[in-house]
Amino acid sequence: EVHLVESGGGLVQPGGSLRLSCAASGFTFDDYTMSWVRQAPGKGLEWVSGISWTGSSTYYAESMKGRFTISRDNAKNTLYLQMNSLKSEDTAVYYCNARTGPYDYWGQGTQVTVSS
Repeated sequence: EVHLVESGGGLVQPGGSLRLSCAASGFTFDDYTMSWVRQAPGKGLEWVSGISWTGSSTYYAESMKGRFTISRDNAKNTLYLQMNSLKSEDTAVYYCNARTGPYDYWGQGTQVTVSS
């Protein structure tokens, strides 16, 4: 059974940092591209960042470049998102996504709130 479990969200002041984690299980990790997607209150889904599960290629939405870093630790079956210089507009539920072919798995999300 596929499981994706996000953690690491919380309340942080503007300019602060958080590291999100996504613990993965139940699928062959090498077959999947991993992404972070977020949804702000009252807004639609916004793609944040992606990484090839077996490679070193990383991708970021323009507003996240220079602030966010996506990475993975295959030994721990875990995806990470290091978020620095956080802004109020980064407030959202952050979801972990695993995708290959017709398969598209999502975690339950972790809340990030950026507020003073």
